[in-house]
Amino acid sequence: MPPLPLAEIHLHADRVVQTLQCNPAYHDYTAVLINNELWKDAFAAVPFERRLLLLPKCLRAEATCCADFDAFGLLCKRCGQCSIHDLQEQAERLGYSVLVAEGSAVVMALIQAKKVEAIVGVSCLNVLERAFPNMEAAAIPGVAIPLLQDGCRDTSVDLDWVREYIELSDEDTTRRLDLDALRLEVDAWFAPVSLEAIMGAPEGRTEEIAREWLARAGKRWRPFLCAGTFQALRGESGVALPDDLKKIAVASECFHKASLIHDDIEDGDPERYGTQTLHAEHGIAVALNAGDLLIGEGYRLIAASNLSAAQKSEMLRCAAEGHRQLCRGQGAELCWMQTPEPLTQQQVIEIFRHKTAPAFEVALHLGALTAGCGPHDAVASTLTAYSEALGIAYQIRDDMEDRAVDAAALRPSLFPAISREQASRLLETYKEEAIRSLVTIDNANLKGLLRRVIGKIFNETEFNAWCREIQEERKQR
Repeated sequence: MPPLPLAEIHLHADRVVQTLQCNPAYHDYTAVLINNELWKDAFAAVPFERRLLLLPKCLRAEATCCADFDAFGLLCKRCGQCSIHDLQEQAERLGYSVLVAEGSAVVMALIQAKKVEAIVGVSCLNVLERAFPNMEAAAIPGVAIPLLQDGCRDTSVDLDWVREYIELSDEDTTRRLDLDALRLEVDAWFAPVSLEAIMGAPEGRTEEIAREWLARAGKRWRPFLCAGTFQALRGESGVALPDDLKKIAVASECFHKASLIHDDIEDGDPERYGTQTLHAEHGIAVALNAGDLLIGEGYRLIAASNLSAAQKSEMLRCAAEGHRQLCRGQGAELCWMQTPEPLTQQQVIEIFRHKTAPAFEVALHLGALTAGCGPHDAVASTLTAYSEALGIAYQIRDDMEDRAVDAAALRPSLFPAISREQASRLLETYKEEAIRSLVTIDNANLKGLLRRVIGKIFNETEFNAWCREIQEERKQR
């Protein structure tokens, strides 16, 4: 039960590090995670307007920052050059107080004046440890996010993690939902035995080839989004996911895997998932036929569900429209490849918008429709906006990865229109746009889950180094 003395938290961290056989350098980091979990429920119960977001001034772009300082810390000019502005704006929109400072005296004064009842703190581990006794003494629910590298200037932080904690609320009953466990469960649906239970036994070699491709490695983001949306809107934890949802989720992956077969043929790609593409393995004719079969299987699974006629009708309309949009995007790319010429950033983004976003949109809408949402509910328009930004961000990330592997690939690309640094900023912009689209959602479960999904899909942050002060202290021990 919180608050735990620092010495006890360190003992628990020792046990975790030993049990997991982690690098001992992660001891203090583990201690922060343990303390966060201890306070999570109490923190979530505190209203937004009684919370404080505490940010360090070293997140600013020091060389170009034009902000002033006063007794309470940095007075952000909201110029947009660093992450402080976006985080401050998000928190204040909810009702938070925000300080960009590292002085514990100011924080303690706010606590003693009963202005603050919970704190989200971003800082290096050294500062977090020094602030801990004050937090313990006041028994204030606090969660902390360590910076990703040292230097005390121009530092960075896992923005998705900060945003998740800012939005944490006890209205979201899915905040304890284990997304990793959900991904594993969804992935298990694509084992051959599970697919046979969901789809029936394959009839003939053509179906076997299509099923083998469906079961082949993949990230399974579409069925995961479908299942997650259903789970959030259903709002029940610990209850088995229904068979109808499995059919609908597998249908979303059928559509996606069919598009990959056709995409590989059109692009002449010899490999996917580190092995031969389907047309390289079985020939173009067999691969085309298997892709067409998977599209038919997707529609069959929707029709075979025990959902209402209205639900199935809207699902079929949604899937068909998504299919049309995807083909338009792919068609624009193929036409460009016939007579390639320099594209503007906006032209590339438009191709991304039509080529990648529809598959995410279909998966999200299928999950919402399975949960009973109607096509004209407010949730539907939000899912469309969210999936569009998510799809563009996802394709930008893929574009950056493809460029690193094969700079000579003939595909519409953001490069050389913009630099890699600009592409990274553009990626963050569309991730932020996806998050902003959730503002209009009243359902706290769905809002919280979709926010965390962004972190899952794009979670590539690395903990680069410890604060130099901590390194020096360790050398002296």
